[in-house]
Amino acid sequence: MYQMREATASDSKPIAEMVRSRSAWLSARGLGECADTADEYGSQAGNPAFPVWVLEHETDGVVGCTSTYGNDALPPFAFSDEERAEPTLFLATTFTVPNPHRIGRLIAWWALNRAAERGLTWVRRGTGQEQLARYYQEAQGWDLLRVVDRRGAKVFFLQREAAAVPELADLMAGRGL
Repeated sequence: MYQMREATASDSKPIAEMVRSRSAWLSARGLGECADTADEYGSQAGNPAFPVWVLEHETDGVVGCTSTYGNDALPPFAFSDEERAEPTLFLATTFTVPNPHRIGRLIAWWALNRAAERGLTWVRRGTGQEQLARYYQEAQGWDLLRVVDRRGAKVFFLQREAAAVPELADLMAGRGL
Protein backbone atom coordinates (compact mmCIF):
# COMPACT_ATOMS: atom_id res chain seq x y z
CA MET A 1 0.00 0.00 0.00
CA TYR A 2 1.33 3.42 -1.02
CA GLN A 3 0.34 6.94 -0.04
CA MET A 4 1.44 10.41 -1.08
CA ARG A 5 1.82 12.86 1.76
CA GLU A 6 3.54 16.13 2.48
CA ALA A 7 7.11 15.61 3.62
CA THR A 8 8.12 16.47 7.16
CA ALA A 9 11.55 17.21 8.60
CA SER A 10 11.75 13.55 9.70
CA ASP A 11 11.79 12.57 6.00
CA SER A 12 15.07 14.39 5.42
CA LYS A 13 17.34 11.40 5.98
CA PRO A 14 15.20 8.87 4.03
CA ILE A 15 14.99 11.29 1.08
CA ALA A 16 18.76 11.84 1.07
CA GLU A 17 19.38 8.07 1.25
CA MET A 18 16.92 7.49 -1.60
CA VAL A 19 18.65 10.12 -3.78
CA ARG A 20 22.03 8.49 -3.09
CA SER A 21 20.60 5.10 -4.01
CA ARG A 22 19.12 6.46 -7.25
CA SER A 23 22.41 8.22 -7.99
CA ALA A 24 24.35 4.95 -7.68
CA TRP A 25 21.81 3.27 -9.98
CA LEU A 26 22.16 6.07 -12.56
CA SER A 27 25.94 6.05 -12.34
CA ALA A 28 26.12 2.28 -12.89
CA ARG A 29 24.22 2.81 -16.17
CA GLY A 30 26.25 5.77 -17.35
CA LEU A 31 23.30 8.14 -16.89
CA GLY A 32 24.97 10.65 -14.59
CA GLU A 33 24.61 11.00 -10.88
CA CYS A 34 23.15 13.29 -8.28
CA ALA A 35 24.68 12.08 -5.00
CA ASP A 36 26.21 15.49 -4.31
CA THR A 37 22.70 16.97 -4.04
CA ALA A 38 21.24 14.25 -1.80
CA ASP A 39 21.60 16.14 1.47
CA GLU A 40 20.29 19.34 -0.12
CA TYR A 41 17.15 17.59 -1.39
CA GLY A 42 16.70 15.88 1.94
CA SER A 43 16.97 19.19 3.79
CA GLN A 44 14.01 20.56 1.80
CA ALA A 45 11.64 18.13 3.56
CA GLY A 46 9.45 20.02 5.99
CA ASN A 47 10.74 23.41 4.78
CA PRO A 48 7.70 25.54 3.83
CA ALA A 49 9.68 27.14 0.98
CA PHE A 50 9.86 23.72 -0.74
CA PRO A 51 6.55 21.88 -1.27
CA VAL A 52 8.03 18.38 -1.05
CA TRP A 53 5.78 15.32 -1.16
CA VAL A 54 6.82 11.75 -0.44
CA LEU A 55 5.52 8.47 -1.78
CA GLU A 56 5.48 6.17 1.21
CA HIS A 57 5.07 2.39 1.20
CA GLU A 58 3.48 0.80 4.24
CA THR A 59 6.48 -1.45 4.96
CA ASP A 60 9.34 0.07 2.93
CA GLY A 61 8.90 3.67 4.10
CA VAL A 62 9.78 6.55 1.78
CA VAL A 63 10.21 5.17 -1.75
CA GLY A 64 9.73 8.35 -3.78
CA CYS A 65 9.52 12.11 -3.60
CA THR A 66 8.71 15.14 -5.71
CA SER A 67 8.20 18.85 -5.28
CA THR A 68 5.16 20.58 -6.73
CA TYR A 69 5.01 24.22 -7.73
CA GLY A 70 2.50 26.53 -9.40
CA ASN A 71 2.70 28.70 -12.51
CA ASP A 72 5.01 31.18 -10.82
CA ALA A 73 7.77 28.55 -10.70
CA LEU A 74 7.72 27.83 -14.43
CA PRO A 75 11.10 28.99 -15.69
CA PRO A 76 10.76 31.87 -18.17
CA PHE A 77 13.60 30.48 -20.28
CA ALA A 78 11.47 27.41 -20.96
CA PHE A 79 7.88 28.61 -21.02
CA SER A 80 6.21 31.50 -22.84
CA ASP A 81 4.29 34.17 -20.96
CA GLU A 82 1.07 32.56 -22.18
CA GLU A 83 2.13 29.11 -20.94
CA ARG A 84 3.20 30.53 -17.58
CA ALA A 85 -0.27 32.08 -17.24
CA GLU A 86 -2.02 28.72 -17.67
CA PRO A 87 -3.05 26.96 -14.43
CA THR A 88 -0.20 24.48 -13.95
CA LEU A 89 1.25 22.05 -11.44
CA PHE A 90 5.00 21.84 -12.04
CA LEU A 91 6.84 18.71 -10.87
CA ALA A 92 10.46 19.15 -9.84
CA THR A 93 13.14 16.94 -8.29
CA THR A 94 11.24 13.67 -8.56
CA PHE A 95 13.14 10.63 -7.31
CA THR A 96 12.25 7.02 -6.53
CA VAL A 97 14.23 4.15 -5.12
CA PRO A 98 15.44 1.87 -7.90
CA ASN A 99 12.67 -0.70 -8.28
CA PRO A 100 11.19 -3.10 -10.82
CA HIS A 101 7.66 -1.68 -10.48
CA ARG A 102 8.27 1.76 -12.03
CA ILE A 103 6.67 3.44 -9.04
CA GLY A 104 7.54 6.85 -10.47
CA ARG A 105 4.31 6.41 -12.44
CA LEU A 106 2.40 6.60 -9.16
CA ILE A 107 3.86 10.03 -8.50
CA ALA A 108 3.03 11.18 -12.04
CA TRP A 109 -0.54 9.86 -11.87
CA TRP A 110 -1.01 11.33 -8.39
CA ALA A 111 0.11 14.71 -9.81
CA LEU A 112 -2.29 14.47 -12.78
CA ASN A 113 -5.15 13.62 -10.44
CA ARG A 114 -4.22 16.31 -7.88
CA ALA A 115 -4.02 18.96 -10.59
CA ALA A 116 -7.43 17.94 -11.95
CA GLU A 117 -8.96 18.07 -8.45
CA ARG A 118 -7.58 21.59 -8.03
CA GLY A 119 -9.02 22.73 -11.38
CA LEU A 120 -5.62 23.14 -13.03
CA THR A 121 -5.09 22.65 -16.76
CA TRP A 122 -1.56 21.22 -16.99
CA VAL A 123 1.06 19.17 -15.23
CA ARG A 124 4.53 20.06 -16.50
CA ARG A 125 8.01 18.84 -15.73
CA GLY A 126 11.56 19.07 -16.96
CA THR A 127 14.57 16.79 -17.06
CA GLY A 128 18.15 17.02 -18.22
CA GLN A 129 18.14 13.32 -19.10
CA GLU A 130 17.18 12.52 -22.69
CA GLN A 131 16.54 8.86 -21.80
CA LEU A 132 14.23 9.91 -18.99
CA ALA A 133 12.38 12.33 -21.28
CA ARG A 134 11.89 9.47 -23.74
CA TYR A 135 10.63 7.19 -20.93
CA TYR A 136 8.16 9.86 -19.77
CA GLN A 137 6.80 10.07 -23.31
CA GLU A 138 6.70 6.37 -24.16
CA ALA A 139 5.72 4.82 -20.83
CA GLN A 140 3.78 7.62 -19.13
CA GLY A 141 2.16 9.48 -22.02
CA TRP A 142 3.85 12.88 -21.60
CA ASP A 143 4.17 15.19 -24.59
CA LEU A 144 7.50 16.83 -25.30
CA LEU A 145 6.84 20.56 -25.29
CA ARG A 146 10.36 21.71 -26.14
CA VAL A 147 14.06 21.19 -25.62
CA VAL A 148 15.99 24.16 -24.26
CA ASP A 149 19.73 24.73 -24.17
CA ARG A 150 20.48 25.75 -20.58
CA ARG A 151 24.07 26.54 -19.69
CA GLY A 152 25.36 24.26 -22.43
CA ALA A 153 23.08 21.33 -21.58
CA LYS A 154 19.80 20.16 -23.07
CA VAL A 155 16.75 20.35 -20.81
CA PHE A 156 13.60 18.57 -21.94
CA PHE A 157 10.27 20.08 -20.90
CA LEU A 158 7.17 17.92 -21.01
CA GLN A 159 3.50 18.32 -20.23
CA ARG A 160 0.24 16.45 -19.87
CA GLU A 161 -3.26 17.74 -19.41
CA ALA A 162 -4.44 17.43 -15.84
CA ALA A 163 -6.93 14.58 -15.60
CA ALA A 164 -8.67 12.48 -13.01
CA VAL A 165 -7.06 9.06 -12.63
CA PRO A 166 -9.94 6.80 -11.50
CA GLU A 167 -7.63 3.80 -11.02
CA LEU A 168 -5.29 5.73 -8.70
CA ALA A 169 -6.74 4.18 -5.52
CA ASP A 170 -6.16 0.66 -6.88
CA LEU A 171 -2.64 1.57 -7.96
CA MET A 172 -1.83 3.06 -4.56
CA ALA A 173 -3.13 -0.16 -3.04
CA GLY A 174 -0.54 -2.01 -5.11
CA ARG A 175 -3.03 -3.47 -7.56
CA GLY A 176 -2.08 -3.08 -11.20
CA LEU A 177 1.57 -2.14 -10.73
